[in-house]
Amino acid sequence: MSTVGLTLEPAQLLQLGVEGQLSLDRSDVGRASVDFGGMTLAEPMAVMRPASAGDVATLVRAAYGSAQGFPVSARGHGHSINGQAQAPGGVVIEMSQYGQAAGHGERSRPVYSQSLGEYYVDVWGGDLWIDILNWTLENGGLAPKSWTDYLYLSVGGTLSNAGISGQAFHHGPQISNVHELDVVTGKGEILKCSKEQNSELFYGVLGGLGQFGIITRARIALEPAPRRVRWIRVLYSNFTTFARDQEHLISLHYSAHQSERFDYVEGFVIVDEGLINNWRSSFFSPRNPVKISSIGSNGGVLYCLEVTKNYDESAGGLVDQEVEALLKKLEFIPASVFMTDLPYADFLDRVHKGELKLRGKGMWDVPHPWLNLFVPGSRIADFDRGVFRAILGNKTSGPILIYPMNKHKWDERSSAVTPDEEVFYLVAFLRSALPDPDESTQSLEYLSDQNERILAFCDESGIEVKQYLPHQETRAEWARHFGPKWSRFLKLKAQFDPKWDERSSAVTPDEEVFYLVAFLRSALPDPDESTQSLEYLSDQNERILAFCDESGIEVKQYLPHQETRAEWARHFGPKWSRFLKLKAQFDPKCILGSGQGIFPLASFPCSSLLPS
Repeated sequence: MSTVGLTLEPAQLLQLGVEGQLSLDRSDVGRASVDFGGMTLAEPMAVMRPASAGDVATLVRAAYGSAQGFPVSARGHGHSINGQAQAPGGVVIEMSQYGQAAGHGERSRPVYSQSLGEYYVDVWGGDLWIDILNWTLENGGLAPKSWTDYLYLSVGGTLSNAGISGQAFHHGPQISNVHELDVVTGKGEILKCSKEQNSELFYGVLGGLGQFGIITRARIALEPAPRRVRWIRVLYSNFTTFARDQEHLISLHYSAHQSERFDYVEGFVIVDEGLINNWRSSFFSPRNPVKISSIGSNGGVLYCLEVTKNYDESAGGLVDQEVEALLKKLEFIPASVFMTDLPYADFLDRVHKGELKLRGKGMWDVPHPWLNLFVPGSRIADFDRGVFRAILGNKTSGPILIYPMNKHKWDERSSAVTPDEEVFYLVAFLRSALPDPDESTQSLEYLSDQNERILAFCDESGIEVKQYLPHQETRAEWARHFGPKWSRFLKLKAQFDPKWDERSSAVTPDEEVFYLVAFLRSALPDPDESTQSLEYLSDQNERILAFCDESGIEVKQYLPHQETRAEWARHFGPKWSRFLKLKAQFDPKCILGSGQGIFPLASFPCSSLLPS
């Protein structure tokens, strides 16, 4: 019996001739075996710290040129949830440790482009957004337009998904704010791509989940950075009013002057008092904690609207008036206005402060069964009734974000998928599984089961959600996730990462990861050992196949042998009709491959075998 693994020996890997480092060290391999999600463990053979895009290309070419191929995965800050950046038995490229082996090259400075009409900066795919923020602020007082809430994420990682935060209603996601990429494809080619050059790859990679190439350089759009932020939170007990006000605020970007709109719109759901009092560091006095019951919540659920107004010191006198005018049009609970004021960079990096507190309590490196959903705006009230007010109960172990975005800010040519409505919501369950034996609602098992119940509720209620940072188990689920984009997704996969081409006649199980199990036995002429006889081994093979059939394990035979045409049709599945068509086209007298027993040598044309 054998399973397919790495087809290069470790010594061969070390001889690839890269400028960076290839490490087989157990500590490096161990770190690359886990991620922020903390729910999967997949050990690579080795870890690479590249010194250039050429190193990445050299490794990928080695994988592409090997007999069977081996998995290669780019890892940024390791913030994936379900093992997306792992490479079991292969090589993990530590993109965010670029240059540690050979010395980091000098960063590119921001440049103004007459043709684009704005500034941009070229960055390495493994650069963290926090480093880009600090660099661009120091070099011209500039900053990227669109953000994620957490800045210790890599450029390549967020662009492979979308990159969203409260600015997305205005600027669009991060994938709508990049002008050019360098990509190492699955063949080991380094291709420059943009809207004008290799555009199919450019749009495919953006939101493409790392399936078509590894981003080694990105040209990011910049804008002049404001100096300060007025940060406001208000509370609602009525969901309809909360959602209406959120949608009103994001609609202002269409026509309102900058002074007449907020620059950031998010929100979150509060289902227990522990979460509301965790805000105290920014908004509440520790000596005067806010209780849900004191605010008059409806059914124990509150909704927090979170907005910001950017400004410079020179306009400090006007910001109060602008904020007051905007808040007057909203219908929040009057006594629930909480404001603070801070530098722009501090606001963008706000989540990191919470991270440091959790690390100090030993509560950061725990499993994170996160679930991120895009919910159609027309069904968000149904989602509230079925999930926030029913499935969740009154306990949760992390923030639940909710805010709307506009579909027209997303380029449909990208691989990212969203609901088919102009307004849709991100609902993000950012929970942590905490080791508390007295609180079962915080266990990994409980939270994972609750995620499944939420997805089942949406399915049964006909709420056509799309997962953000998606994780699917089967090829059919992936096809459903991508919808009309699936056929193009397959085409791009075959074009840019063709080691396993779905257009070939080879058949595999309908899952992303599958195993070869090979029983390579010999029938030996030993009259005293019946278990080595041809009859015994052949019967055992039949029993193995019967077990799989009875247990619903949908195996596919490699080097297949079938007895009947029906068995061959079952083997090829959806490819069978094309298989018949090709046979009739290219071997119309059934001359070839007779030993397979699929088509008997026929005096009649094979075209007669085609289904009518």
